[in-house]
Amino acid sequence: MNKFFLVMGHTYGTKLKAKSFLVTTAITCLLIIGLANIQSIIKFFTSDEKAQVAVIDRTGSLYGPLTKQITGGEVALTKITDMEKEAKEAVKEGEWDGLLILSADEGGLPRAVYYAKTIVDNQTPEELAQALSQLKTALSAAKLGLTNEQMAELYKPVSFQKVALEEDAKTEEELNQARVLVYVLLFAMYMFVLMYGGMIATEVATEKSSRVMEILVSSVPPIQQLFGKIIGVALVSLTQFFIFFVVAFAALKMSGQEVWRLLGLDHLPTSIFVYALLFFLLGYLLYAVLFAVLGSLVSRVEDVQPLITPVIMIVAIAFMIAMFGLNAPDSPFVIGASFVPFFAPLLMFLRIGLVSVPSWEVALCFALLVGTIAFLIYVGAKVYRGGVLMYGRVNMFKDMKQAIQLTKK
Repeated sequence: MNKFFLVMGHTYGTKLKAKSFLVTTAITCLLIIGLANIQSIIKFFTSDEKAQVAVIDRTGSLYGPLTKQITGGEVALTKITDMEKEAKEAVKEGEWDGLLILSADEGGLPRAVYYAKTIVDNQTPEELAQALSQLKTALSAAKLGLTNEQMAELYKPVSFQKVALEEDAKTEEELNQARVLVYVLLFAMYMFVLMYGGMIATEVATEKSSRVMEILVSSVPPIQQLFGKIIGVALVSLTQFFIFFVVAFAALKMSGQEVWRLLGLDHLPTSIFVYALLFFLLGYLLYAVLFAVLGSLVSRVEDVQPLITPVIMIVAIAFMIAMFGLNAPDSPFVIGASFVPFFAPLLMFLRIGLVSVPSWEVALCFALLVGTIAFLIYVGAKVYRGGVLMYGRVNMFKDMKQAIQLTKK
C-alpha cells in the first residue's frame, strides 16, 4: 500500500508544481474574476451617449407620438428637413448614427425605413421598431375606438398553470433548481474528462517514453500503479477546481451577488447532491481507467491524442444527448441511453434530477456502471502491465491483445 501512496504522491506533486498547471490556473482565475464583474467591465467601456438618429417625417404627424414612445431609451431622435440624399451622406460621414424615414401605409398606419452606415448594430433599430410597433397599436386602437382599459385587457396574458398529477413529481421551482445543478454536473464531468483524462494518458506515456516504467512495473503492482496515477491526477483536478470555486465565490461576493441564490441551489434535497457526487466519481473513474490503459499502449507522447480521440467523442456524444435531455428527460431515447455505462453518469443523473425515476432503474444503472468499471479495471490492469513494456507503432486492438499476452508470461 505504501507503493500506491508513493505513486499517487509523486503524480500529484509533479503535476501540481508543473508550470502548465500554475499558468493555466492563474489565467483561469483571472477569467473567472472578469466574468464575475462582467457587468461593471461592460459599463466601464460602454459610452453613455445615446445613438443620434435623424428623422424625416413624410406624414407630418408621426414624429411627435414616436418621441413619446421612445423616451428614456438609448436613442435620441432629431427631426430634420433635409433632403433624403443629403441626410444619407451625413450618415455616411458620421454626423448621424442613423436615418429614419417615416411614412404611412394605405390604412394610415406608420411604416419606416432605417438607414445606417452598417447594420451590425441591432440595438438601435430594434428599439425604434419596438417604439413604432407600440405607436401602430395605439393608432389602431384609436381607429377602432378602444379605450385604454380595453387595450390592457386585450393584451393581458392568458392564465396558464402547469399541474403535475404524480404525487412525487417536482414543482416548477424544484425543476428550475435541479436544472442548474444538472447542468453544472454535466459541464464539470465533460471538462474533467477532456482536461484531466488526457493528462492521465499523457502522464503514463511520458514515463513510458523515458523507460521509467520498466523499473516501476518490476517493483509496483499494476493495480496500485494504475490507481496511483488516476487518484493522483484526480487530486490535481480537485485542487484546481477548489481554487476556481474559492476565486469564483469570492469574486461574486465582492461584486455584491448572493451566490447560493444566484445558483438557485438553496432548496434542493440532500439526495440530489449525493447522487451528483456518486455519478461524478463513478464517471470519472470509468473514463480515467480507459485513458490510463490507452496511455500505456503508446510509446511516444505525440501518439496519445489520436488514440484517446474515440473516448473523447464518446464523452461529447453523451454531453450532446444530455443537452437534448434537459428539455425531454422522459423521452424513450434518453431513458434507453441512460443505461449505457459510458452515458449513465450524465444521463441517469439528469433523469434523477428532473423526473421521478423508479428505484430499480437507479439500482440497475449503478450495477451496470460499477460492473463495467470492475471489468475495465480487471482487463485494464492486465493491458496496463503489458502495455507499458511495449514500444513501436500503435494498433489499439492488436496492442491490447499483445499486452495481455505479455502479462501472462
